[in-house]
Amino acid sequence: MQNTYYQKTIVRWSDLDANRHLANSSYMNFTSFTRIAFLRDFGISMKDLGKLQIGPAILHEQFSFFREAYEGEEIYITVEIDGMSEDGMLYTFVHNLYRKDGTHLCHSQLTGVWFSLIDRKMKAPPAEMLAQLKKSVGERKIKTLTKADLKKLPSFPQNIDPTTFKNM
Repeated sequence: MQNTYYQKTIVRWSDLDANRHLANSSYMNFTSFTRIAFLRDFGISMKDLGKLQIGPAILHEQFSFFREAYEGEEIYITVEIDGMSEDGMLYTFVHNLYRKDGTHLCHSQLTGVWFSLIDRKMKAPPAEMLAQLKKSVGERKIKTLTKADLKKLPSFPQNIDPTTFKNM
């Protein structure tokens, strides 16, 4: 797996659910932890994002669970950029979680955008940040995303009449 970034962690008691295995929400926390470490290790810190007034916004994330993980187990989380728009504003990340012995626990894919914390709208990252993201890809071929890809996401908001809640 060329250009794959890895993070290692230990399943803690607080990561478990009522079945005493890794909770679904913990998988999401582990992938988020790994993405932030990935950005930091490629020269994009939370401090930098704060100065730029930009942040990552996840639009869609899906998980497929294969095996359980238990308290005290060492697990490895991978992250790769799977797709990105020309300007870097749109991106997809792929994660896989493995036991120390290589057993595949979970697969995750997400679609997100860079987001202006001032305008509260999608915003392309500055050129220097985009260069750092491209470094992580290296020579590997990735999908080129466009705004049309956002329309392919499986769900869209459907507002309802708020008086519906008064009857509950």
